Amino acid sequence: MNYIYGINAVAEALKARGRSFEWVGVSKERHDLRLQRVVDECRRQGVAVRFLGRAELDRMAGNNAHQGVVAITSNKRYNDLDDVIAAKRGQHSLIVVLDGVEDPHNLGAILRTADAAGADGVVIPERRAVGVTATVAKASAGASEHLPMAKVTNIARTLEELKEKNLWIVGLDERGTQTYDTLDYNMDCAIVLGSEGKGVHDLVAKKCDFLVSIPMLGKVPSLNVSVAAGVVLYEIVRQRRKKAGPETR
Repeated sequence: MNYIYGINAVAEALKARGRSFEWVGVSKERHDLRLQRVVDECRRQGVAVRFLGRAELDRMAGNNAHQGVVAITSNKRYNDLDDVIAAKRGQHSLIVVLDGVEDPHNLGAILRTADAAGADGVVIPERRAVGVTATVAKASAGASEHLPMAKVTNIARTLEELKEKNLWIVGLDERGTQTYDTLDYNMDCAIVLGSEGKGVHDLVAKKCDFLVSIPMLGKVPSLNVSVAAGVVLYEIVRQRRKKAGPETR
């Protein structure tokens, strides 16, 4: 069985209707409006609700961060790369490509920011990277249930496919000689972020049309990958809103 937990994660999964639900366990000790809304939505959709003790919910979730709700569901459904490309939300494409992010909290945070910044979707590798687990769904506040996501066998080859679809490839890497805020993002593009330890792999970096970096003014050489994602994605938001005019603000 597959579990997801947390009020936002379960509520958004119910809204997105991208998973099938076997049943949802709800804390019998907790009584508040947010949890009641989850129960009401389950009943609207015909999903069974079981009222359980906190210890049982802790055991199911594997921790005590479930906020009183754990759902037994099908696995996350991934999309084809073409589906992610087709899910264009604005004038210009914006796809986030992750080159081996392994920490579920980082992936969850990136998904949450990518959704908030209007990204079309996210691409992750099949191997040596985390997928959408219960921890990721919780850390993303449910954004993982709405964003189109593709799993691919080879990131470098995928970048070539994106280029064939007329997307520019922008790699965020500390080796980049151009700062991230000097590039004009009013174009169809994919943003490539590397893994926590190694950053963007050399072969992947060679496939990028641009390599940009975030200036580091302190003693440490780099930012956490999820923080870096937020910095760059919202620079893209800023530039595109500025060009679009005041009606988009």
